[in-house]
Amino acid sequence: MTGSGPRPRVVIVGGGFGGLRVARQLRGVPADVVLLDRRPDHVFQPLLYQCATGLLSEGEISSPLRHLLRRQRNVDVVLGEATDVDLGRGVVVATRFDGSRFELGFDHLVVAAGMRQAYHGHDEYVRWAPGMKTLDDALEIRRRIVSAFEMAESLPTAEERRPWLTFVVAGAGPTGVELAGQIRELATRALEREFRTVDPAEARVLLVHGGDRVLPSFAPTLSRAARRALDGLGVETHLGVHVTAVDEHGVETTTKGDAVTARYDARTVLWTAGVEAVPFAQALASACGVEQVAGGRIAVTPDLRVPAHPRVRVIGDLMALDELPGVAEVAMQSGRYVGRSLREEIVTGLAPRRPFRYRDLGTAAYISRGNAIVQAGPVRVSGRLGWVSWGAVHIAFLAGYRNRIATLASWSATLASGSRRERAVVASPD
Repeated sequence: MTGSGPRPRVVIVGGGFGGLRVARQLRGVPADVVLLDRRPDHVFQPLLYQCATGLLSEGEISSPLRHLLRRQRNVDVVLGEATDVDLGRGVVVATRFDGSRFELGFDHLVVAAGMRQAYHGHDEYVRWAPGMKTLDDALEIRRRIVSAFEMAESLPTAEERRPWLTFVVAGAGPTGVELAGQIRELATRALEREFRTVDPAEARVLLVHGGDRVLPSFAPTLSRAARRALDGLGVETHLGVHVTAVDEHGVETTTKGDAVTARYDARTVLWTAGVEAVPFAQALASACGVEQVAGGRIAVTPDLRVPAHPRVRVIGDLMALDELPGVAEVAMQSGRYVGRSLREEIVTGLAPRRPFRYRDLGTAAYISRGNAIVQAGPVRVSGRLGWVSWGAVHIAFLAGYRNRIATLASWSATLASGSRRERAVVASPD
């Protein structure tokens, strides 16, 4: 599988929002396109927390990459994880799920590998505090949440049940806020009248954040609205504190400034406090002779190429350009831009002169049923109108009509009945 053949070969690393849009833009182009990803499916990451809390199934937020690209005869989907790159030979080195290695030659390389959860030097936390970046993470979190309620039901005393009914979420960005709100809503609405020994509404949800407000990427007015909504749900928000220890039985937090420590006994700890570049980014930076910035991202030129390496482009969360946020819309727009640029370059032989321009279409966060916040330039909406806007945006961007219809049906059923049927759990990886 080498490049420099009769047709140029484009290798895309990552089948997320950015990578998928690059591949779609290259439909019908006289080039061989290879989409390399660790998983066979495209996952709609903004709704992972709804899969984790039983509102949606994994099938409703994911679509097979081969199905999405089935009509593009010039695209080949390859399963594997990129581990290294040899720019001299024009080769990406990857590893299959069985550990065997293989190489993919390229004439053009597009890296859309995304980010992973960051534990800030404490990778040992991952055993007790899973993150929320992959479908496996969501299913593991669902297992822990559902099992916690079931375990509490089986214990004889309130003292024994209390740690199982205490949930700690580290990080109050959109994912942390959405996850905390949904756990509390699950306990107070969906699980009502389903248990005999415990009252799920007694579940304690703690949202721990080092900053001075929740959702710091949103306007202060929307942050305050989100905080009020969380308070109304019964989420306990602890600002200005950092998690300084995690183990099987709970967490320790330390307050900034006066360094006051506190201990919370909790059998379910979830981590959403920051992201970092995937390991392949380091290999790419080393091969290109550039330094990583801002959590391991790679700085790019205005046309999204790596400086001094015109064959290599980086898009989405992994690119560092003009302090753009790591949101899905940036990945989608940069993917479309690079796909069109490659199309023009391959068809005409001329590199496009137009730089990438990001159009901010807004960001949103779901708090609870009937309550979400949306920010788009000067437009700032919260409450029920924000909730409706949030739903419309997410339905529009789901991949595939089947997923859109299924997700809308699940939301409607939950609104009508108050139940959450997607509570099947998978076996623990341990």
